[in-house]
Amino acid sequence: MPYPEEMIEPMRTELTDNGVQEVRTADEVKAWFEGNKDKTAMFVVNSVCGCAAGAARPGILLSLQGDVKPDAVATGFAGNDTESVNYIRSLVPQAPPSSPSVYLFKQGKPVAYVPRHVFEGGHPEAVAEHLKREYEKHCAKVG
Repeated sequence: MPYPEEMIEPMRTELTDNGVQEVRTADEVKAWFEGNKDKTAMFVVNSVCGCAAGAARPGILLSLQGDVKPDAVATGFAGNDTESVNYIRSLVPQAPPSSPSVYLFKQGKPVAYVPRHVFEGGHPEAVAEHLKREYEKHCAKVG
């Protein structure tokens, strides 16, 4: 059963107000992928849990402030945007379902997966550093 939209709206907008594109259906994810097929793209599975609020969302936003970062970032909300989240998860079947989580793709192929346990009990700065290491491996320097 989905969460009430009025409850999760602030959790959605924490990312979308900072440039992360929201994709709520499988078709929207497919279109997002098509538009970014030659780039690095990151998908964030957003969540209501404490680790999403305390570490994941702030750490993700902090990580995107650097010179090396994905070309495109999108998000879907676990439990509410089931089509988009299930579609992303189907692209990386070896990764166990986890929320929050981050999937990084390069030219349409999965190259990194960051599951919930990285965020649990963590701090935004540690999350940002973890993600920045992945960006260094897979993303081009901006500018």
